[in-house]
Amino acid sequence: MKSDIAISVSDLEKRFDQKTAVDRISFETRSGEVFGFLGPNGAGKTTTIKMLTTLLRPSSGKATVLGLNVVSEGRKIRERIGVVQQQDSFDQGLRTETSMDIYGFVWGVPKEVRKRRIDDLIQRFGMQEFRKTPCADLSSGQRRRLQVAREFVHDMDLLFLDEPTVGLDAIVRRNVLDFFKERVKGGLTIFFTTHILEEAEYLCDRIAVINHGRIIQVDSPQNLKRRFGSTKAVEFSLLEGTSAALEEKVRALEGVSKLAQEQSGSYRATTSKPEAVIPGIYRAAEGLRLTISSIYIAEATLEDAFISLVTDEETRK
Repeated sequence: MKSDIAISVSDLEKRFDQKTAVDRISFETRSGEVFGFLGPNGAGKTTTIKMLTTLLRPSSGKATVLGLNVVSEGRKIRERIGVVQQQDSFDQGLRTETSMDIYGFVWGVPKEVRKRRIDDLIQRFGMQEFRKTPCADLSSGQRRRLQVAREFVHDMDLLFLDEPTVGLDAIVRRNVLDFFKERVKGGLTIFFTTHILEEAEYLCDRIAVINHGRIIQVDSPQNLKRRFGSTKAVEFSLLEGTSAALEEKVRALEGVSKLAQEQSGSYRATTSKPEAVIPGIYRAAEGLRLTISSIYIAEATLEDAFISLVTDEETRK
Protein backbone atom coordinates (compact mmCIF):
# COMPACT_ATOMS: atom_id res chain seq x y z
CA MET A 1 0.00 0.00 0.00
CA LYS A 2 1.33 3.44 -0.95
CA SER A 3 2.34 5.60 2.01
CA ASP A 4 0.96 9.13 2.33
CA ILE A 5 4.35 10.26 3.68
CA ALA A 6 6.85 11.33 1.00
CA ILE A 7 9.72 12.41 3.28
CA SER A 8 10.27 11.53 6.93
CA VAL A 9 13.12 13.18 8.85
CA SER A 10 14.02 12.42 12.48
CA ASP A 11 16.84 14.16 14.38
CA LEU A 12 18.79 14.64 11.15
CA GLU A 13 22.15 16.33 11.64
CA LYS A 14 25.09 17.29 9.47
CA ARG A 15 28.39 18.54 10.88
CA PHE A 16 31.35 19.95 8.97
CA ASP A 17 34.40 19.88 11.25
CA GLN A 18 33.33 22.07 14.18
CA LYS A 19 30.30 23.59 12.46
CA THR A 20 26.82 22.10 12.66
CA ALA A 21 25.07 22.99 9.40
CA VAL A 22 21.87 21.05 10.15
CA ASP A 23 21.03 20.53 13.81
CA ARG A 24 18.76 17.54 14.60
CA ILE A 25 15.80 18.56 12.46
CA SER A 26 12.56 16.54 12.30
CA PHE A 27 9.58 16.90 9.93
CA GLU A 28 7.40 14.99 7.49
CA THR A 29 6.08 15.89 4.05
CA ARG A 30 2.92 14.39 2.62
CA SER A 31 2.56 12.84 -0.79
CA GLY A 32 0.92 15.18 -3.29
CA GLU A 33 1.77 18.44 -1.51
CA VAL A 34 4.14 21.33 -2.11
CA PHE A 35 6.31 21.55 0.99
CA GLY A 36 8.16 24.84 1.33
CA PHE A 37 11.54 25.00 3.06
CA LEU A 38 12.37 28.62 3.91
CA GLY A 39 15.25 30.24 5.71
CA PRO A 40 17.92 32.96 5.48
CA ASN A 41 21.17 32.36 3.60
CA GLY A 42 23.25 29.77 5.42
CA ALA A 43 20.27 28.41 7.37
CA GLY A 44 20.84 24.81 6.21
CA LYS A 45 18.40 24.52 3.30
CA THR A 46 20.80 23.33 0.60
CA THR A 47 22.60 21.00 3.01
CA THR A 48 19.27 19.40 3.90
CA ILE A 49 18.39 18.95 0.23
CA LYS A 50 21.77 17.35 -0.46
CA MET A 51 21.19 14.84 2.33
CA LEU A 52 17.65 14.04 1.19
CA THR A 53 18.80 13.58 -2.41
CA THR A 54 21.65 11.27 -1.25
CA LEU A 55 24.42 13.66 -2.35
CA LEU A 56 25.60 14.14 1.24
CA ARG A 57 25.74 11.59 4.04
CA PRO A 58 24.15 12.70 7.35
CA SER A 59 26.30 12.79 10.47
CA SER A 60 23.45 11.33 12.53
CA GLY A 61 19.69 10.88 12.60
CA LYS A 62 17.40 9.19 10.10
CA ALA A 63 15.69 10.23 6.89
CA THR A 64 13.55 8.33 4.41
CA VAL A 65 12.47 9.52 0.99
CA LEU A 66 9.53 7.68 -0.59
CA GLY A 67 9.94 5.10 2.17
CA LEU A 68 13.61 4.50 1.30
CA ASN A 69 16.57 5.14 3.60
CA VAL A 70 18.82 7.95 2.33
CA VAL A 71 21.98 6.18 3.52
CA SER A 72 21.40 2.58 2.48
CA GLU A 73 18.98 2.93 -0.46
CA GLY A 74 20.35 5.93 -2.32
CA ARG A 75 20.23 4.38 -5.79
CA LYS A 76 16.54 3.48 -5.48
CA ILE A 77 15.78 7.02 -4.30
CA ARG A 78 17.65 8.64 -7.19
CA GLU A 79 15.64 6.56 -9.67
CA ARG A 80 12.38 8.10 -8.41
CA ILE A 81 13.20 11.76 -7.80
CA GLY A 82 14.03 14.88 -9.76
CA VAL A 83 16.39 17.63 -8.57
CA VAL A 84 16.80 21.22 -9.76
CA GLN A 85 19.83 22.70 -8.05
CA GLN A 86 20.91 26.33 -7.99
CA GLN A 87 23.91 25.71 -10.24
CA ASP A 88 23.65 24.99 -13.97
CA SER A 89 24.23 21.31 -14.73
CA PHE A 90 24.14 21.00 -18.52
CA ASP A 91 26.74 20.91 -21.31
CA GLN A 92 27.32 24.48 -22.48
CA GLY A 93 28.18 23.27 -25.97
CA LEU A 94 24.79 21.69 -26.64
CA ARG A 95 21.75 23.45 -28.06
CA THR A 96 18.76 23.90 -25.74
CA GLU A 97 16.60 21.26 -27.43
CA THR A 98 19.46 18.78 -27.69
CA SER A 99 20.30 19.21 -24.00
CA MET A 100 16.74 18.29 -23.07
CA ASP A 101 16.74 15.31 -25.45
CA ILE A 102 20.00 13.87 -24.12
CA TYR A 103 18.80 14.32 -20.56
CA GLY A 104 15.65 12.33 -21.30
CA PHE A 105 17.73 9.66 -23.08
CA VAL A 106 19.95 9.24 -20.02
CA TRP A 107 16.80 8.68 -17.94
CA GLY A 108 15.63 6.01 -20.38
CA VAL A 109 12.67 7.95 -21.79
CA PRO A 110 11.64 6.51 -25.21
CA LYS A 111 12.42 8.72 -28.23
CA GLU A 112 8.81 9.48 -29.20
CA VAL A 113 7.88 10.28 -25.60
CA ARG A 114 10.92 12.57 -25.31
CA LYS A 115 9.97 14.46 -28.45
CA ARG A 116 6.38 14.97 -27.32
CA ARG A 117 7.38 16.10 -23.85
CA ILE A 118 10.15 18.42 -25.06
CA ASP A 119 7.81 20.13 -27.54
CA ASP A 120 5.24 20.64 -24.78
CA LEU A 121 7.79 21.93 -22.25
CA ILE A 122 9.36 24.34 -24.73
CA GLN A 123 5.90 25.77 -25.36
CA ARG A 124 4.91 25.94 -21.67
CA PHE A 125 8.17 27.55 -20.57
CA GLY A 126 8.24 30.07 -23.43
CA MET A 127 11.46 28.67 -24.89
CA GLN A 128 10.54 28.66 -28.60
CA GLU A 129 12.84 31.53 -29.48
CA PHE A 130 15.94 29.80 -28.11
CA ARG A 131 15.22 26.10 -28.61
CA LYS A 132 18.08 25.92 -31.19
CA THR A 133 20.41 28.28 -29.28
CA PRO A 134 23.64 26.88 -27.75
CA CYS A 135 23.40 26.74 -23.96
CA ALA A 136 26.54 28.88 -23.68
CA ASP A 137 24.71 31.76 -25.40
CA LEU A 138 21.63 31.74 -23.14
CA SER A 139 20.89 34.52 -20.67
CA SER A 140 20.73 33.66 -16.97
CA GLY A 141 16.91 33.57 -17.07
CA GLN A 142 16.90 31.36 -20.16
CA ARG A 143 19.39 28.95 -18.57
CA ARG A 144 17.16 28.74 -15.51
CA ARG A 145 14.12 27.94 -17.65
CA LEU A 146 16.09 25.18 -19.36
CA GLN A 147 17.31 23.78 -16.04
CA VAL A 148 13.76 23.53 -14.67
CA ALA A 149 11.97 22.44 -17.86
CA ARG A 150 14.51 19.73 -18.58
CA GLU A 151 13.71 17.96 -15.31
CA PHE A 152 10.15 17.29 -16.46
CA VAL A 153 11.29 15.26 -19.47
CA HIS A 154 11.52 12.20 -17.21
CA ASP A 155 9.00 10.66 -14.80
CA MET A 156 9.37 11.11 -11.04
CA ASP A 157 7.40 10.84 -7.82
CA LEU A 158 9.14 13.64 -5.92
CA LEU A 159 10.84 16.81 -7.15
CA PHE A 160 13.33 18.91 -5.21
CA LEU A 161 13.41 22.54 -6.37
CA ASP A 162 16.18 24.75 -4.97
CA GLU A 163 15.46 28.38 -5.91
CA PRO A 164 13.95 27.37 -9.30
CA THR A 165 12.75 30.83 -10.41
CA VAL A 166 15.92 32.90 -9.85
CA GLY A 167 16.38 35.23 -12.82
CA LEU A 168 12.89 34.73 -14.26
CA ASP A 169 10.68 37.72 -15.05
CA ALA A 170 7.30 38.03 -13.34
CA ILE A 171 5.18 36.59 -16.17
CA VAL A 172 7.41 33.58 -16.81
CA ARG A 173 7.72 32.98 -13.05
CA ARG A 174 3.94 32.85 -12.61
CA ASN A 175 3.59 30.49 -15.58
CA VAL A 176 6.23 28.20 -14.09
CA LEU A 177 4.53 28.20 -10.67
CA ASP A 178 1.19 27.39 -12.28
CA PHE A 179 2.86 24.50 -14.12
CA PHE A 180 4.14 23.18 -10.79
CA LYS A 181 0.60 23.37 -9.39
CA GLU A 182 -0.73 21.45 -12.37
CA ARG A 183 1.83 18.69 -11.91
CA VAL A 184 1.07 18.40 -8.20
CA LYS A 185 -2.61 17.88 -9.04
CA GLY A 186 -1.39 15.00 -11.19
CA GLY A 187 0.25 13.34 -8.18
CA LEU A 188 3.73 14.87 -8.01
CA THR A 189 5.17 15.90 -4.63
CA ILE A 190 7.42 18.99 -4.51
CA PHE A 191 10.03 20.05 -1.94
CA PHE A 192 10.49 23.76 -2.62
CA THR A 193 12.96 26.41 -1.47
CA THR A 194 12.84 30.08 -2.43
CA HIS A 195 13.81 33.54 -1.21
CA ILE A 196 10.71 34.99 -2.88
CA LEU A 197 8.13 34.75 -0.11
CA GLU A 198 5.22 35.59 -2.42
CA GLU A 199 6.06 32.41 -4.35
CA ALA A 200 5.92 30.28 -1.23
CA GLU A 201 2.60 31.83 -0.21
CA TYR A 202 1.16 31.20 -3.68
CA LEU A 203 2.45 27.65 -4.13
CA CYS A 204 3.02 25.86 -0.84
CA ASP A 205 0.56 23.76 1.15
CA ARG A 206 2.83 23.77 4.19
CA ILE A 207 6.08 25.47 5.07
CA ALA A 208 9.01 24.72 7.37
CA VAL A 209 11.09 27.70 8.51
CA ILE A 210 14.71 26.86 9.29
CA ASN A 211 17.40 29.09 10.83
CA HIS A 212 20.90 28.23 12.05
CA GLY A 213 20.24 24.63 11.09
CA ARG A 214 17.15 24.21 13.27
CA ILE A 215 13.47 24.06 12.38
CA ILE A 216 11.56 26.96 13.96
CA GLN A 217 8.03 26.24 12.76
CA VAL A 218 6.10 23.98 10.37
CA ASP A 219 2.61 25.07 9.34
CA SER A 220 0.45 26.25 6.43
CA PRO A 221 1.13 29.75 5.02
CA GLN A 222 -2.26 30.89 6.31
CA ASN A 223 -1.58 29.72 9.87
CA LEU A 224 1.93 31.19 9.87
CA LYS A 225 0.52 34.56 8.84
CA ARG A 226 -2.20 34.37 11.45
CA ARG A 227 0.09 33.27 14.28
CA PHE A 228 3.23 35.29 13.56
CA GLY A 229 2.35 38.06 11.10
CA SER A 230 1.84 40.79 13.67
CA THR A 231 2.74 43.57 11.22
CA LYS A 232 -0.19 45.03 9.31
CA ALA A 233 -0.38 47.41 6.40
CA VAL A 234 -2.59 49.98 4.72
CA GLU A 235 -2.82 49.68 0.95
CA PHE A 236 -4.08 52.65 -1.04
CA SER A 237 -4.19 54.00 -4.58
CA LEU A 238 -4.40 57.48 -6.04
CA LEU A 239 -6.74 58.53 -8.80
CA GLU A 240 -3.81 60.52 -10.20
CA GLY A 241 -1.41 57.55 -10.20
CA THR A 242 1.63 58.28 -8.03
CA SER A 243 2.95 61.27 -6.09
CA ALA A 244 6.42 61.74 -4.64
CA ALA A 245 5.11 64.52 -2.40
CA LEU A 246 2.46 62.25 -0.89
CA GLU A 247 5.01 59.47 -0.40
CA GLU A 248 7.14 61.86 1.66
CA LYS A 249 4.18 62.87 3.83
CA VAL A 250 2.99 59.30 4.42
CA ARG A 251 6.48 58.14 5.41
CA ALA A 252 6.51 60.92 8.01
CA LEU A 253 3.24 59.80 9.62
CA GLU A 254 3.49 58.45 13.15
CA GLY A 255 3.22 54.67 13.14
CA VAL A 256 4.37 54.13 9.54
CA SER A 257 7.55 52.04 9.50
CA LYS A 258 7.77 51.48 5.74
CA LEU A 259 6.14 52.66 2.52
CA ALA A 260 6.48 50.68 -0.71
CA GLN A 261 5.01 51.10 -4.16
CA GLU A 262 3.37 47.93 -5.44
CA GLN A 263 3.52 46.67 -9.04
CA SER A 264 -0.09 47.75 -9.58
CA GLY A 265 0.84 51.37 -8.84
CA SER A 266 -0.72 51.30 -5.40
CA TYR A 267 1.11 51.92 -2.12
CA ARG A 268 1.59 49.69 0.90
CA ALA A 269 2.26 51.45 4.22
CA THR A 270 3.50 49.06 6.89
CA THR A 271 2.20 49.99 10.32
CA SER A 272 1.18 48.49 13.65
CA LYS A 273 -1.68 51.02 13.89
CA PRO A 274 -3.54 50.96 10.57
CA GLU A 275 -6.74 52.51 11.92
CA ALA A 276 -4.80 55.57 13.08
CA VAL A 277 -2.77 55.88 9.87
CA ILE A 278 -5.73 55.90 7.44
CA PRO A 279 -7.01 59.39 8.47
CA GLY A 280 -3.48 60.74 8.17
CA ILE A 281 -3.19 59.44 4.60
CA TYR A 282 -6.50 61.10 3.70
CA ARG A 283 -5.39 64.43 5.23
CA ALA A 284 -2.05 64.28 3.44
CA ALA A 285 -3.75 63.63 0.09
CA GLU A 286 -6.29 66.41 0.60
CA GLY A 287 -3.52 68.86 1.45
CA LEU A 288 -1.90 68.07 -1.91
CA ARG A 289 -5.24 68.18 -3.76
CA LEU A 290 -4.97 64.47 -4.57
CA THR A 291 -7.79 61.91 -4.55
CA ILE A 292 -7.58 58.51 -2.82
CA SER A 293 -9.34 56.05 -5.15
CA SER A 294 -9.09 53.05 -2.79
CA ILE A 295 -7.79 52.32 0.69
CA TYR A 296 -8.01 49.27 2.94
CA ILE A 297 -6.23 47.40 5.72
CA ALA A 298 -4.24 44.49 4.27
CA GLU A 299 -3.61 41.25 6.12
CA ALA A 300 -0.10 40.32 7.18
CA THR A 301 1.98 38.67 4.46
CA LEU A 302 4.06 35.52 4.71
CA GLU A 303 7.10 37.79 4.55
CA ASP A 304 5.87 39.56 7.70
CA ALA A 305 5.50 36.22 9.48
CA PHE A 306 8.87 34.96 8.23
CA ILE A 307 10.72 38.08 9.39
CA SER A 308 8.98 37.94 12.76
CA LEU A 309 9.87 34.27 13.25
CA VAL A 310 13.51 34.65 12.29
CA THR A 311 13.96 37.89 14.23
CA ASP A 312 12.41 36.46 17.38
CA GLU A 313 14.61 33.37 17.10
CA GLU A 314 17.73 35.51 16.67
CA THR A 315 16.73 37.54 19.75
CA ARG A 316 16.48 34.39 21.86
CA LYS A 317 19.99 33.27 20.89
